Amino acid sequence: MRAISGLWRWRRNPLCRATDLAEAWVALAALLLILLVAPVAGFLVGGAAQDALQRSVREQHEARHLVTASVVRKLNPSPLDADPETSTGRDLRNRVLADWTAPDGTRRQGPVLASLKDPRQGDEFRIWTDRQGRLVARPLDAATASTHAVLAGFGAALAVGGLMEGGRRLIVWRMVRARYARWDQAWDKAGPDWGRTGTGS
Repeated sequence: MRAISGLWRWRRNPLCRATDLAEAWVALAALLLILLVAPVAGFLVGGAAQDALQRSVREQHEARHLVTASVVRKLNPSPLDADPETSTGRDLRNRVLADWTAPDGTRRQGPVLASLKDPRQGDEFRIWTDRQGRLVARPLDAATASTHAVLAGFGAALAVGGLMEGGRRLIVWRMVRARYARWDQAWDKAGPDWGRTGTGS
């Protein structure tokens, strides 16, 4: 922002170097690109993600079905959950042997994680299956899909803004290096005796 405000201050200043003006113009161009391109990129990426995710939501809701399962018996916890610290998220889910009827009418039976506090034989609970009755994860809901799309758009806008700022910093860094190189050349021309008393006499 200082470089941009410098455009106004440097207009008629006799101490203004061409590089000062160039840096200010680069900063202004980067700011305008960030303000214009980043939101457009975020909007486009978010819109594309929203379309793809909502299509996935529709497909999942068509392919996955909520069916009623019945507890046959309670099973021992999975040996993979022997560590109590890893199973804290599943405290309210018990492993049971259950049977259910698939959407295509076939009978199925298998181990299931049931959201029952104290499962007993005959207790019923709901599970998600595909058309053949195989267990599947809960389908994505529209609100969650929209949230992911917004986050994708926001991330894309931040990434574009970061790239623009990185490009500005790289350009300014190269300009500063070129300025220092010109200063070194000027010092070399002045010679090693510059500033000594009696030089040139």
